[in-house]
Amino acid sequence: MTQSPPARTVHVAVFDTLADWEIGYLAAHLRNGHFQNRSATWEIAYVGATDQPVTTMGGLRVVPDLTLADLDPAESAMLVLPGGETWDSPALAGFVEAARRFLDSGTPVAAICGATYALAVAGLLDERTHTSNDASFLASSGYAGADRYAGVPAVVDGDLVTASGIAPVAFARAVFERLGSHDPGVLDSWTKLYADGDPAGYFELMSA
Repeated sequence: MTQSPPARTVHVAVFDTLADWEIGYLAAHLRNGHFQNRSATWEIAYVGATDQPVTTMGGLRVVPDLTLADLDPAESAMLVLPGGETWDSPALAGFVEAARRFLDSGTPVAAICGATYALAVAGLLDERTHTSNDASFLASSGYAGADRYAGVPAVVDGDLVTASGIAPVAFARAVFERLGSHDPGVLDSWTKLYADGDPAGYFELMSA
């Protein structure tokens, strides 16, 4: 009997003002299973600071699947931190500390836009190659990692993925690369379609 691939859960932080578009490609294309290499099946679980519903920047109302108190790196494939307008709020401090726990345990963390700023403030970018919206954006945090900044849409450095808020496709691809969810050739075609708008990418995916 053929054994089913293991199920892996990617945990996504949710909070008021979350920037919906920054995780749209990532969440949808992990959850739908299309074009994946079947080394695992992927699930998305949404993590709140509390169990109360949150409202995203686009007005979507999201009920968390679990809270930070229940989040365990040993039971997660990755923690994803979307951007939003409240990363300087004490209400999101728990997500930053969760990111520290994940990285310390060797479980990947992916951050985009404002979430990268919060990680910079916490010193989590000081010794890792990273990117964000702009070098000056992170410099205002006073962090010590400016010499590790890369002016590209997305970066993978070991267990850390970072991206600019205007690069949700590049962010998703970097996450897929780190998870190993899609083969490299498939990711090239996926990027050709969703980042470049090239219809050839679609036909390549259909024949993969």
